[in-house]
Amino acid sequence: MSDREMAAYLEKVKLTEKLDERQIEDFQGDMHIGPKALLALRRLAAESASLPNAAAVAPPLKPKPIPPPTSEEQAAILDDVREYALNYSDTLPDFICTQVTRRYGAPVPGTKYGGPADGSPRWQALDTLQIRLSYFEKKEKYTVVLMNNAVVNQDYDKVGGSKAFGEFGSMMREIFEPSTEARFEWDHWGTLRGKRVMAFRYHVRLDRSHFQIAVEEGKLHITTAYHGLIEVEPDTHAVVRIVQEAEDIPSNFPMKETSDVLDYDYQELSGHTFLLPLKSEVVMKTMNDVQKLDEEFRLYRKYSADSEISFDAVPPLPDDKTKETKPAAAPPKP
Repeated sequence: MSDREMAAYLEKVKLTEKLDERQIEDFQGDMHIGPKALLALRRLAAESASLPNAAAVAPPLKPKPIPPPTSEEQAAILDDVREYALNYSDTLPDFICTQVTRRYGAPVPGTKYGGPADGSPRWQALDTLQIRLSYFEKKEKYTVVLMNNAVVNQDYDKVGGSKAFGEFGSMMREIFEPSTEARFEWDHWGTLRGKRVMAFRYHVRLDRSHFQIAVEEGKLHITTAYHGLIEVEPDTHAVVRIVQEAEDIPSNFPMKETSDVLDYDYQELSGHTFLLPLKSEVVMKTMNDVQKLDEEFRLYRKYSADSEISFDAVPPLPDDKTKETKPAAAPPKP
């Protein structure tokens, strides 16, 4: 309403409780009341001075936390997730897609140029790679087509700088391999891309781990224990997110910390829908700097040897595609 319309409306209002100056000030702050409406409100305050005070409004009740599944239900869910993870690669079609990798660097927080020790890294863009990723007969091939819009056409492992491999099925499979003996525990209910998810935390011991970290172009490498989260759909028990973080890295190794968050989302290929990687964020910390790889998987196509895909500029995915929340409300009814 305009100021004039609001004032005309207030002229017809009859109050049953007292309106005081503090409430009028709140209206001004919340609704930007105009001068004519303000005058009408003050007239109402004068007329209602003899009325009883407004009843106190009870604060809304906090929603009850969602109870976790029972231990028996959790065991059955994890059995389903294990079967899904171990068979995941067998369910994938042959395809190609564009992998856009944006690489960033920053000084370590708490150092001279890194800002506060408890602050976020001050990321600076280093370069952008556009990669032709092909998946054929259960094998992945990464070819860097463009680097900062300059033609490269080179295998990914021959390009310098920080890299990550094996995003499709290997990370998931290794966590759920029986020989890995990963320990799982319930963590929380969450919401990811507008859908309810169940999150389990896990841990893999060093003597059962195949998680490797390599530096100096692979000249130095170690295997570490690791832990993280697995997030799954409540109805299908399909994996929609994996969080993986190395632990107990030897103090004399150049890499001090490393973590990976991999999101899966539904993609359509040849009239069928598959759960395929959407985005990965890898963060690596050394004594001197922090590095980040933002990898997005876009433009999925059915594989053929001469398939062509577009390598035009691809805008980053919006944050809400990979932002997870932990609601306290009860899960929606089916």
